[in-house]
Amino acid sequence: MSMNREDESPAPGHGPGAAFLLAQLGAHTAQLFAQRIAELDLTPAQAGLLRLLAGTPGRSQRELADVLGMPPSRFVPFADELEERGLIERRRNPSDRRLYALHLTDKGLSLFAELRKAGAAHEQQVCQALSAEERQQLIGLLSRVAEQQQLTPGVHPGYRSPRTDRPTRTR
Repeated sequence: MSMNREDESPAPGHGPGAAFLLAQLGAHTAQLFAQRIAELDLTPAQAGLLRLLAGTPGRSQRELADVLGMPPSRFVPFADELEERGLIERRRNPSDRRLYALHLTDKGLSLFAELRKAGAAHEQQVCQALSAEERQQLIGLLSRVAEQQQLTPGVHPGYRSPRTDRPTRTR
């Protein structure tokens, strides 16, 4: 019995398939990353917001909530906590005074620098079994799979579901 490329499960006795290994490694690496950044007093969701703001400062709360797949009512207290810690600040949006633009503070930028170091150490730990060339090849392959699955680039899937039309709730 031969397998074609579309068959997701390997023949019995031939070990786990790619989907299982991705799930296993994904859960494992997410747990390791959460433990690593807990030392910085951050959660993965908070780290994700800091990363978004470092890359594109001045985004509105609504836009950030949409990117992260959070309802605005959940995003506001989420951002409030980081603002209370002095990591982000809200500024009036110069083009629309009704909106707030979020920015990292100096303290937030400093913590983001530490977060980047933690991320690099995490990457090194997780990929230590691979050569630099193998790591680049793996990144390329996984990027293709992520794109085919319509995942939002740079946003953890725990924050946002794939870029597909989501069913709306009806009462």
